[in-house]
Amino acid sequence: MSALRVVAFGGGHGLAASLRGLRHAGADLELDLTAVVTVGDDGGSSGRLRADRGALPPGDLRQALAALAGPEPADQLTAELFQHRFVPVPGEAPPGDRPDPLTGHAVGNLVLCGLMELLGDPVVALDHVGALLGATGRVLPMSCEPVSIEADVRGGDPRRPREVATISGQHAVAVTRGRVESVRLLPKTPGACRPAVEAVRRADWLIFGPGSWYTSVIPHLLVPDLAAAIVASPARRLVTLNLAAEKETLGLSVADHLAALSWYLPELRVDTVLADGKAVGDPDPVARAAESLGARLTLAPLAVVDGSPRHDPVALGAALVPVLGSAR
Repeated sequence: MSALRVVAFGGGHGLAASLRGLRHAGADLELDLTAVVTVGDDGGSSGRLRADRGALPPGDLRQALAALAGPEPADQLTAELFQHRFVPVPGEAPPGDRPDPLTGHAVGNLVLCGLMELLGDPVVALDHVGALLGATGRVLPMSCEPVSIEADVRGGDPRRPREVATISGQHAVAVTRGRVESVRLLPKTPGACRPAVEAVRRADWLIFGPGSWYTSVIPHLLVPDLAAAIVASPARRLVTLNLAAEKETLGLSVADHLAALSWYLPELRVDTVLADGKAVGDPDPVARAAESLGARLTLAPLAVVDGSPRHDPVALGAALVPVLGSAR
C-alpha cells in the first residue's frame, strides 16, 4: 500500500506543531509529508535578512525543517544547531555600542540564506538542508518570492476605537491591538511555488492550521495558483484549530476562524475540523461552522498537560491517525 501524501500549510510554531504531530502519526500510518510555508515574515532575524539581502525570509522554513529532522542523534544535533540563536557576547560591548551583527540571528537562517544565494533556487536549497537534517518530509515555500502582508484593522488606536487603519507587515499585523477586518498580500497575485502546486495536486490530505490565522494560514489561500490547486485537488481537507486566541484574532470566536476560511476562499470545502474539546467550549457553534464548510467536527484532547495553549505532538498524532487513516 502506498504512503498517504499529506501537505500541511502554515508557518512558524503552528506548522511545526502540526508536523511533529504528523510525525507521531507516521508511526501508525505511512506518510509522505510536504510542508508548504508562508514567506511573509518581516520581523527578527528573517526581517533583517530580507531587508539586508533581499532574501526569502528563512525563519518559518527553518522551523519546519527542524520539526522534520530525522531521529538520529546527528540529525537532532544539526536541528539544534539550526535553531541556535546568537546572543550578545558577555562583557564585550561592540565598537561604538553598535549591536553585534550576529546577535539575534538563528544559525539555520544564515545557512538557508547563504544556500539560496549560492544555488539561486530556494527549492534546491531547502532540499539540500532537508538532506543535511535527514528530514522525514519536504519543505517548500508557498511562493519563491517574498510577500508582504497588509491588513485593515479597526481600533488599533484605543483612542479611536471605530477608526479603520491599514497596517503593513506580518509582525505588525500579528501584534496589533485592534480587530483585523481584512488581510491581503503584496504583490496581490504572487506566483506560487510550482513544486508546492504539484504536491497539492497529488495529495491525499491537505491540512490547514494550527497557527496564526491571518498571517500563517490564510495567506496560502491568497496565492491564486495555489488556491486554485487547493480547490481542484482530489485530496481530503483537514483544519486543525488553535488552542487559544492570538493577538491578531482577538474578538474572533472559534467558529469565526472557520468562517474566515470561507471568506477568503469561498470554494473551499473541508472534510474534518479537529479541535481540542476544552479549547472549543460549547461545540454546537463550531459544529455548525464546520458543517457550513462540509466538514464534521472531531474533538480530542490535543493540549500539553501543563495547561499551556500548546499542542502536544503525541496527543495530536494520536488524534490524526483515525482521521487520516479513514482515507484508506
